[in-house]
Amino acid sequence: MATIKAFRGYRPAPGLAKDVASLPYDVVSTKEARELAGDNPRSFYHVGRPEIDLSDDVPVHDDRVYEQGRANLYRLIEEGTLVRDDHAQLYLYQQRMDDHVQAGLVCLASVREYENGRIKIHEHTRKEKEDDRTRHVTTQNANAEPVFLTYRGRPGIDHIVDRVRSQKPAYDFVSEDGIAHTVWTIPEEEDVAALVKAFESVEALYVADGHHRTAAAVRHGQAMRAENPGGTGDEPYEFFMAVLFPDDQLQILDYNRVVRDLNGLSVDEFLAGVRERFDVETAHSPKPAKPGTFGMYLEGNWYTLRAKDGTFPKDDPVNRLDAAILQNNLLAPVLGITDPRTDKRIDFVGGVRGIKELVRRCREGEALAFAMYPTSLEQLMAVADAGRVMPPKSTWFEPKLRSGLVVRLIED
Repeated sequence: MATIKAFRGYRPAPGLAKDVASLPYDVVSTKEARELAGDNPRSFYHVGRPEIDLSDDVPVHDDRVYEQGRANLYRLIEEGTLVRDDHAQLYLYQQRMDDHVQAGLVCLASVREYENGRIKIHEHTRKEKEDDRTRHVTTQNANAEPVFLTYRGRPGIDHIVDRVRSQKPAYDFVSEDGIAHTVWTIPEEEDVAALVKAFESVEALYVADGHHRTAAAVRHGQAMRAENPGGTGDEPYEFFMAVLFPDDQLQILDYNRVVRDLNGLSVDEFLAGVRERFDVETAHSPKPAKPGTFGMYLEGNWYTLRAKDGTFPKDDPVNRLDAAILQNNLLAPVLGITDPRTDKRIDFVGGVRGIKELVRRCREGEALAFAMYPTSLEQLMAVADAGRVMPPKSTWFEPKLRSGLVVRLIED
């Protein structure tokens, strides 16, 4: 079963949601966050990226950064930009990007269910990023930015959600990138109880996006538990804020690759190496049409690569992924990129930037680019169910959640 809980959220006062809402901390740089926040003191970038309020010579992991984030969060509360709901409830957060619509339930998820594997992960975290987010949670005593979870959809949950969506929302605005954001409150006790009960039939939750935020919330909970050994397991720190989306509403975009050089090979030598494990032909379209195929841009031309039979195990949930096929059959053996996490010769481009970005990068100095077929939710869940992790940069979820629309202090 999946345990969810209602909570008393802090939300933007009427008319201020668009001013507050910001992209997650990990999809913008400090420079970008500073530019996006501009002269808007209500922007949630001041909480998620508080270094924007300090001088450039202050390191991003300096104590002053974390204290600034706490001060900024509590300033938003004290001045009335963020207002606390008067009783525990659930929330519904819908996003619309072009024709794609997804609606997720904002609730509390369980630290202990993460520990026992009922909240499943599909990627490793980096210690320095995990440490950073843990300090934010601990210093602010808050889940300032939600974790993005998914689950195998249930008609019973959809029925309640659709009824909530037919009501008047608390917020409804379009952000600068053209994405529509709509938030409803779910204050009625019978609706809350029905949703809590419905999730008891959900076998597992899956971290879609936000592995570091999840790990940070869990580490905070574990540290607080250690300080309170007589706890019941229902303390506030045993839960963290998340948005739960059904798997059939989510979209994963392609996560493409650009490579700086051909590893000392001539173009002919490189193509000969590629042809050992891929069928190569001139492309009619740069985007691959199905799994196991890749678009490759080289010297102004697009090619289609098709992995040959026997080059990957079809029954392995990780090594049958396109990211693994490309890595194991081309990037490592031909281009010498053995660790894509650390090798500076490779970079990754989210599909939201489009094929034009790959062409631009190559025209400005990169040697070649690979257009990937998007990973599916089914593939992600299969990896997580097997207790495995995906290759680096396998998934790009879009649209991104906005931070600041619902905030949770770890106090109830």
